[in-house]
Amino acid sequence: MRRPASHAADTATSRRAIPQVDRLLTSEAFQPLLAAHPRAVVVREVRSVLDELRRQVAPLEPGALSAEALRDRVAAGLAREARPYHRRVINGTGVVLHTGIGRAVLAAEAVEALAALAPHPQRLEIDLDTGQRGGRDEGCARLLQEITGCEDATVVNNNAAATLLLLAAVARGKEVVLSRGELVEIGGSFRIPEVMSESGAVLVEVGTTNRTHLRDYRAALGASTGLLLKVHTSNYRIEGFTAEVEIEDLVALGRERGVPVAHDLGSGCVVDLAGYGLPGEPLLRRSVAAGVDLLCVSGDKLLGGPQAGILLGKKELVDVCRRHPLYRALRPGRLVYTALEATLRLYLAGAAEAVERVPVLRQLTAPAESLLPRARRLEKLIAEVPGVSAEAVPCASQAGSGALPARDIPSQGVRVTSATHSAQELADALRTGDPAILVRLHDGAVLFDVRTLADDEVPRIAARLRELAEPGADLP
Repeated sequence: MRRPASHAADTATSRRAIPQVDRLLTSEAFQPLLAAHPRAVVVREVRSVLDELRRQVAPLEPGALSAEALRDRVAAGLAREARPYHRRVINGTGVVLHTGIGRAVLAAEAVEALAALAPHPQRLEIDLDTGQRGGRDEGCARLLQEITGCEDATVVNNNAAATLLLLAAVARGKEVVLSRGELVEIGGSFRIPEVMSESGAVLVEVGTTNRTHLRDYRAALGASTGLLLKVHTSNYRIEGFTAEVEIEDLVALGRERGVPVAHDLGSGCVVDLAGYGLPGEPLLRRSVAAGVDLLCVSGDKLLGGPQAGILLGKKELVDVCRRHPLYRALRPGRLVYTALEATLRLYLAGAAEAVERVPVLRQLTAPAESLLPRARRLEKLIAEVPGVSAEAVPCASQAGSGALPARDIPSQGVRVTSATHSAQELADALRTGDPAILVRLHDGAVLFDVRTLADDEVPRIAARLRELAEPGADLP
């Protein structure tokens, strides 16, 4: 529909009233901004604000063009630009290993190690006793030997890299036998068959989606077989009429036929979670004890460390992987080794100590009843916010990131509704604010699962909700 001529004239008049950049920069209102920020940064933001005003169709209010009003818009833009991309997020989702916000929260000991070493040179590839060059993975390798019983270990940047490296180093140009029920796809559409293709290995599928027997592996072995591979289906479950081959039986077949066996365990569980009321995950030590030749796991899932791919097993084959050209391209930097070493040391004192000190394990194993005081405290603080209702309710958490797939963990939460905003509007405002707060939407309400909240985050959540409840609060 054509707008009236008077509307167009008003719009043109208001656009002509938009002040020039130099006039704003010399105004008294802009001097504090120029004192606090580089001139070029302020100029860029001023031009951005003025361009946005010129694009507006509706006539501009005269007050919107004052130096003070434009200063406020520029200041808000500068504040947005100054916020780091990688910044703290409060996790109220109940997903302990949330890929979108970095998976495992590091233990205090790992954080302290990073703070102590990051500003300084550190030992990495030098033997301080002899002065000769050493291996950057030696410190972590020794700890993994003690924790798992393996002969040797090395570290790359994630578990997909570990899988790619072991396939390329051990089975390039050879056949790799794998159950059809283990052809997994991980986040970002990365699939085992595609990783195998990139490695130069040849996939040989055996069995069916729901049932694979030892005889299926045996029938697939031939002169071109280079590896028997078992992949833990850590991000889904197949139930009902199923059958899979235990790792001990697969290792026995490999030894009988002289074929190495590799196990991609994914989530990297060291502690038996079944003892804490959670579904049991395959343990690293079990696969090592079974005699697996190579085993790969993630560092930032159930292990609770930084993002890393851990490759361990027989020394001869670990060395083969170290000598492969891909190894140098896939190895991590010094800070990953620092954080991983500090995390691994927490397992030396036993499972109970690790559960207490590794945040991922502490969050996963916390009984639902132990979370109720935190939920009650959050409920009380939020209920004091005008126009907001809060109710402590039972809910269910998830491990996330492919760990303990499709398993609900009983938890406690707080259900929140607003008299003035929809649940989606409230969730959007929480997510885009400072601090950024992630929540779940459930039955028309915002839900905070307190399993993934720290005690000091409870008052921060209530304070943010109070800000959003104020008249004139700016919601997205």
